[in-house]
Amino acid sequence: MMHKIKNFMDNQSGSTLILFSFLLVGLLGMIGLVMDGGTLFVSKTHLQKTANAAVLSGGQALFSEEQTVNDIVTKILNAHNENTSLNALTIEMGNKITVNLRKEVPLSFLPLFGFSKVPVEATATSLVVPMGSGRGVAPLGIDEGIPLVFYQSYKLKVDQTEVSAGNFGILALEGPGAKTYEDNLRSGYSGEIQIGDIIETQTGNIAGKTRTVIDERINACSYPGDIDHSDCSRILLVPIYQPYNYTSNQLKEVKITGFAYFYILEPMHINDTSITGMFIKRVGTGFGDENSINGGAYTIRLTK
Repeated sequence: MMHKIKNFMDNQSGSTLILFSFLLVGLLGMIGLVMDGGTLFVSKTHLQKTANAAVLSGGQALFSEEQTVNDIVTKILNAHNENTSLNALTIEMGNKITVNLRKEVPLSFLPLFGFSKVPVEATATSLVVPMGSGRGVAPLGIDEGIPLVFYQSYKLKVDQTEVSAGNFGILALEGPGAKTYEDNLRSGYSGEIQIGDIIETQTGNIAGKTRTVIDERINACSYPGDIDHSDCSRILLVPIYQPYNYTSNQLKEVKITGFAYFYILEPMHINDTSITGMFIKRVGTGFGDENSINGGAYTIRLTK
């Protein structure tokens, strides 16, 4: 009897050892899966953030030169240590940019089970959208009925020939007054303007203050002729509007329907009542809205 019991215990010990071995292998596999899964998650997240940053930054130059877009994307990839991960770059100037990143991520534990590397991939696309709201807006309104001819000399008038009944195309963004207008023209309106906003107009002759500020803006720009430089003070963000409220044949209020960028070409002479410049296509800071009139002012939207 004792011999049988001893044989039974020996058999059970062997089975337990085999079962424990299987459990240990499974446990190690689970630990490896968790740790390597974490590594893959971190790598995937970093790759996606890098792709997002590349298309958002590169999208800012979609109205410049294609090589400029390429250079920006390369700079972003280098800054995130993913310069070797670029798998595909698709650029549609004036429309969108897509970046696909791919790399092999080395694993720590799963090589024990035959998995040494796993491919990780991320794709991002940014699209230009007409600007629907913005800050730093100049207090100069453009009637939506005036055709905008891009990259050609244009006279942005600030006298009574701009619109009817004494309104000089000036918007009272922070209330009436020549001083307020001058400050807004110099520095841009600090608040946000968006399509659908109803803005009061300002009457009166402000050509003198306009000449002063325009000269200041021209002199302050260190990049004359570079219409793509983000820091050039020659560039004005101008609201596009439709007439909204007439009182006693005077246009008292306008409704914002879009935005445009206006590049100042030359100083105003002593008798000038208009600003000489050209409308340009440009990506700026703000929020996009497909319902906005396309006046050449755009924002970038991440689509995937």
